[in-house]
Amino acid sequence: MAIEANAGPARPVLELAGIHKAFPGVKALSDAGLRLYPGEVHTLMGQNGAGKSTLIKVLTGVYTPDAGTILLDGRPVSPRSTLEAQQLGISTVYQEVNLCPNLSVAENIFIGRYPKTLFGIDWTRMRRDAQTLLRQLEVDIDVTAPLSRYPLAIQQMVAISRALDISAKVLILDEPTSSLDEPEVQLLFRVLRRLREQGMAILFVTHFLDQTYAISDRITVMRNGEREGEYACSELSRLALVNKMVGAPAAPEPAEALQHAEAVAHGEALLVTRGLARKGVLAPVDVTIHQGEVLGLAGLLGSGRTELARLLFGADKADGGSIAIGGREGTFATPRDAIAAGIGFCSEDRKHEGAILALSVRENLILALQAKAGMLRAIPLKRQQQLATDYVKWLGIKTASIETPIGTLSGGNQQKVLLARWLATDPRLLILDEPTRGIDVRAKQEIMDYVTKLCRKGLSILFISSELPEVLRCSDRMVVMRDRKACGEYRRGELDEQSVLTVIAGEQA
Repeated sequence: MAIEANAGPARPVLELAGIHKAFPGVKALSDAGLRLYPGEVHTLMGQNGAGKSTLIKVLTGVYTPDAGTILLDGRPVSPRSTLEAQQLGISTVYQEVNLCPNLSVAENIFIGRYPKTLFGIDWTRMRRDAQTLLRQLEVDIDVTAPLSRYPLAIQQMVAISRALDISAKVLILDEPTSSLDEPEVQLLFRVLRRLREQGMAILFVTHFLDQTYAISDRITVMRNGEREGEYACSELSRLALVNKMVGAPAAPEPAEALQHAEAVAHGEALLVTRGLARKGVLAPVDVTIHQGEVLGLAGLLGSGRTELARLLFGADKADGGSIAIGGREGTFATPRDAIAAGIGFCSEDRKHEGAILALSVRENLILALQAKAGMLRAIPLKRQQQLATDYVKWLGIKTASIETPIGTLSGGNQQKVLLARWLATDPRLLILDEPTRGIDVRAKQEIMDYVTKLCRKGLSILFISSELPEVLRCSDRMVVMRDRKACGEYRRGELDEQSVLTVIAGEQA
């Protein structure tokens, strides 16, 4: 792969080349690579499944590559654990701060490496050194206080201080801003710029375009487990970056394929949000979904699509704003509240938040209905069997029996069972988050055809998908998300695939 950025210094401090990594049935990395120079912030970009996390785990010794080389200061290295990587000079700060909130700030910085005297831990020196490290990052706090006393942004600085004390060559920041608000992000960026001036090589992993262009010197784009290219940030437009992340736009579908078979007159507003927000996760957003309408959400991973869906379903708690469904206003404290209000939610994480693989098709199918009824009102077995039999027939679920464990079914048939789970609750609004991910083309078409028929009968759909042609084809209206904000709303026919990418990139459609 030709590298399209300026060469920079004569030798990178870190270079990965020809990295291959496979798991049973999955090729995670194929000829992947990365170059990191001292005194730069290098951003790693890519969609979900692009291989970013796997590449970092190879670099930090969590995974052993099947092939390829890692050079540090020009010398081959092969870390077999995160400890070995740290000893070589490579430290990582993850999205979730992996520290001990019950211990003091100083203890967290030096945990496992406490300075000692003949009589035990040298507390005075540890506190003094902790203060020195933090002041280098523009943080002046009481290092004897428990870490839990401080906000997440300060905890991130403590994690960075610990990483810098362990290592002075390469600092990897994996989604460090995902839970920070704007002032906290700016504090972090000031620190990163200072570290860059001191010659630190920083690898910054993020999904946020604005932050990428605010802090990056160069960008490496990954797609489908491969390095798509390496670019100077100043020479790569936002639109070009988005196109490289998602790949060349597919050939446009026939005009009739992007339209419903018939014109649809939508009913009254079913769900209305006003200023719905969660700090560090989603900026205040106003959304209206009408009865019988498919509202699509488009945007890159991390843009706020799933975060909005989880707030609507009560899976996460909103900090502000309101939700009105059927004219009744409030927010949902739990998913059970949302289910009682007539909302169903098919999560994008089918294995961890959807199917219980050891249970049967029948048992998986009736879970939401049982939750709606309450645990003291058990659904009779005969009704369970009838519901399962009917939905297996209606959705064309291929299974030997309704008592077959769902884990033995194909991904597409598992997805149909989860769809049936929510349809059995007779919802007013169904949230579909990546409902066709990882399933074959025929199963995708069958699921979306069935959902479209339900909309004709009055069901409302909030449809989230990374596949833009699918969103364009299915949606009556579309809200485009970018960097945790809703940045545009469009009716059917006002956007095509390329113009959606333009809006996602932050340029005028």
